Amino acid sequence: FLDKKNQLIAAEVQQIGTVDHTPAYPREIVKRALDLGASGIIMVHNHPTGDASPSRSDINLTREVYQAAQHLGVQLYDHLIIGKGCHTSLRSLGFI
Repeated sequence: FLDKKNQLIAAEVQQIGTVDHTPAYPREIVKRALDLGASGIIMVHNHPTGDASPSRSDINLTREVYQAAQHLGVQLYDHLIIGKGCHTSLRSLGFI
């Protein structure tokens, strides 16, 4: 979560999942940003398989958070997926 100067306000774990699924809720992500007074968000998660390619769920979550946050004046800057020795930016892929 970032302030207006893009300085880090908080880095928090929102959810912990299983080997192949982690529930994430756009409402809770945006709610936490508002609670912190954040004006920006960068989401990050890992893929235990090592493949940093986004899943359909990753893309859908990104779009849902982006839309919800934007309506409330919070910018989703990126959603990063961390793999084994690699990463993917959903912004660089055009999903944001």
